[in-house]
Amino acid sequence: MTMFKEKLHPFIDRYNRLSELLSTQEIASDIQKMTELMREQSSLSALVAKATEYLDISDAIEENKELLGDPELGDLAKEELGILEPKLPLIEEEIKILMLPKDKNDDKNIFLELRAGTGGDESALFVADIFKMYLRFAEQMGWKVELVSSSEGTAGGYKEIIAQIKGESVYSQLKFEAGTHRVQRVPDTETQGRIHTSAITVAVIPEVDDVEINIKPNEIKMDVYRSSGCGGQSVNTTDSAVRLTHIPTGIVVAIQDEKSQHKNRDKAMKVLKARVYEAQLNAQLEETSAQRKIQVGSGDRSEKIRTYNYPQNRLTDHRIGLTLYSLEDIMTNGNLKPVIDQLIAHALAEAIKEAGL
Repeated sequence: MTMFKEKLHPFIDRYNRLSELLSTQEIASDIQKMTELMREQSSLSALVAKATEYLDISDAIEENKELLGDPELGDLAKEELGILEPKLPLIEEEIKILMLPKDKNDDKNIFLELRAGTGGDESALFVADIFKMYLRFAEQMGWKVELVSSSEGTAGGYKEIIAQIKGESVYSQLKFEAGTHRVQRVPDTETQGRIHTSAITVAVIPEVDDVEINIKPNEIKMDVYRSSGCGGQSVNTTDSAVRLTHIPTGIVVAIQDEKSQHKNRDKAMKVLKARVYEAQLNAQLEETSAQRKIQVGSGDRSEKIRTYNYPQNRLTDHRIGLTLYSLEDIMTNGNLKPVIDQLIAHALAEAIKEAGL
């Protein structure tokens, strides 16, 4: 307990130092610096409040232990310890989570990208099913979903869907959905009743603003072309579809859903910035093995993270060994919270272990 208490003092000392700095005339006259320090102090406030509570309870426990042998106060001290001691480990766990570095993207909106993979038509149909699942989950969370781009499959479903999801802490809830999702079921076209396996890839990309990612105009190549629908038929007679290529990375975004070239370009630019930002994040993750552990897998789109087995009504998340026999409820009603909560809990446990707390 003593070692843990020692870890708390630097946070309290820093918080108090920030209070001193913010009361000086020098900082008060520098709006930018004052805003920066106030933001830092605000980020520490919850941790310092819990740390102070923890230290106060620790001191009270020590004082009551010293009174246990007192003929007059011993019984009262024993009763007090029975109340105080169970509180300490609970507060300690809360503090450990608050001490972890916060993912700077957790509060951001996202671009959700779903793409059909192996399995042909069945894979495209599963893209539609998974998208509906995320739509239902977004409704439960009070988020707003906007379709950015879609490409229909030849027998229904979608070859690709890109959607923007806006709301409170979207990225923190969905960031562990990135990877390959595998489905096992009997397709409607299967006459022998054989189970087919197909897969789709999911990307969860935090939305960024111009301050976080700066793409120069000369780094972008723009092509315009005529929008086409399923089977290649022309959707309209103007060159409204837009393809943007980020020359330094080779990242390409093509949007054709809007009839206006200008609107398609704006959408494509937002997605392009997010993808370039994601590429930078992945490069950083490659250099930081600890962060990769915290992410519950690498987040690589080729990594098989989950299997949806329809005949057994089973969902299995391979990263944490979680199996739930409620697939129909999850797919129909979007009840993903039991899966997401366990992924987040696992990530926190790994982060706490890695930090040595």
